[in-house]
Amino acid sequence: MLDAALLRHALILGLISAIGPFAIDMYLPAMPQMAQALGASAAEVQMSLTAFFVALGLCQMVYGPLSDRFGRRVPLMVGLGLFVLGSLGCALAPDARTLIAMRFVAGVGACAGMVIPRAVVRDLHTGVEAARLGAMLMLVFSVSPILAPLAGSLVVALAGWRWIFGCIVVLGLLALTLVLTQLQESRPVEARRGTTLAGTLAAVAELLRDGHFRALALTGAFAMSGFMAYLGHSSFVMIEHHGVTPTQYGLLFGLNAAAFIGAAQLNVRLCQRHGLPWVIRRGLAGYLAASALLLALTLAGVDRLEVLVALLFVAYGGLGLVAPTVPVLALERHGAIAGTASALIGTVQMVCGALVMSLVSALGGHAHGALPMVAGVAGCALLASLVGRPALSSAAATPAAIG
Repeated sequence: MLDAALLRHALILGLISAIGPFAIDMYLPAMPQMAQALGASAAEVQMSLTAFFVALGLCQMVYGPLSDRFGRRVPLMVGLGLFVLGSLGCALAPDARTLIAMRFVAGVGACAGMVIPRAVVRDLHTGVEAARLGAMLMLVFSVSPILAPLAGSLVVALAGWRWIFGCIVVLGLLALTLVLTQLQESRPVEARRGTTLAGTLAAVAELLRDGHFRALALTGAFAMSGFMAYLGHSSFVMIEHHGVTPTQYGLLFGLNAAAFIGAAQLNVRLCQRHGLPWVIRRGLAGYLAASALLLALTLAGVDRLEVLVALLFVAYGGLGLVAPTVPVLALERHGAIAGTASALIGTVQMVCGALVMSLVSALGGHAHGALPMVAGVAGCALLASLVGRPALSSAAATPAAIG
């Protein structure tokens, strides 16, 4: 039977965490239409997504320390307010430059909802309990890629792409209301004392000196960057290259969420039985095997939508084991500075993802079919596996890692 407090935390934190990703996934089906309406190129519209990720990454290093110093709720409310204002600007954007700028502002706000819930998890739980809550968060979080693209395609069909951002504004206001009325402060006042800029810089230096933390942060960053390569280019590959409709694209995109959900629920039992490092290693192995096979087939000239969808389903199932588990293992040794540690993980992840998306675009994007995107996914899976191997091997030998 699920603990009531654990379930409540999962629902609240999962919904808050999902606001930013929902704002990404919802407008993916509209990106080709947005390019036409704004008289912009595909690369310019994709830049609005890159700007969002850059803001998510860089500003987490602001929200994390602030949440250590002033508690979790106030920085989260400020961030959600900025998210609402930026999304409103996107809805009214007259050109691609304004869209990119407003998406950056929205990202500055949305990153609060990405980093602070992870710190709240660490405030309340550790070990397998934290992994269980992480898996439950992933369950709520995974609803976003199922519903968001479908909702976006429906809004585009009924009212046009600008109303997508109108809906996102409403969702941001709902999240802000949820924080105001339902989320209690999880960081005690006594824990905040002594948190200064110098202390924050010292905490960052401590984290960077920790080879175990560095390796796990990079493992998670490379793993998620493989998904971001898909996120930034899949709508053009599937809609323009393979000829699917926006609604069909939403359905296909939702299959990845099904893989995440199944893997996240399996994750809890596997962590209890085998430990966190074991789960991460197996998830990375499945992720790498499926993406490498997809790359090999693509290089061999196999350019079929069903092959792309099936192997990405398997790959992102493996990622579903990795994504909620790596941060838990990375934060185990750094509970006193969980906000800063969580922020640094998020910064590395988002900046790495933005660089990968830009690299895929530089390789030709969808102009060369699915190959650049698939190469980005497989390359990131390989890097995650290589970087994570030493840290996971050493962590497996410690009782804390087994939980």
